[in-house]
Amino acid sequence: MKFTIDHFNINVLDLEKSLKFYEEALGLREERRKTADDDSYVIVFLGDGTTANKLELTWLKSQVEPYDLGDEEFHIAFKTPEFDAAYSHHKKMDCICFENKEMGIYFINDPDGYWLEVVPVR
Repeated sequence: MKFTIDHFNINVLDLEKSLKFYEEALGLREERRKTADDDSYVIVFLGDGTTANKLELTWLKSQVEPYDLGDEEFHIAFKTPEFDAAYSHHKKMDCICFENKEMGIYFINDPDGYWLEVVPVR
């Protein structure tokens, strides 16, 4: 059997704020959306316009408290051939939460506190 990664899901507290962040910070755009018949949830799939991988954002009407992200030991990594420009852009957005200059990477925080790694194409 063979499997490929289709999407990765995270739950978000403020869908519109998250959509704006992911477009501004990483260029991800909405590709499709599913809203529950009773409006209890909205699922939005974001894509980078290049790969088939998707980031699924799920908003739950019943969730009012920030999500417990545990020890923040998980993250999603994004690579870019324009690493220096991305770094400057994220610095201006004030969303860089951790840098590892020795490894040549850094992390940004989304509005819910998820860590997103940015790595150069090597």
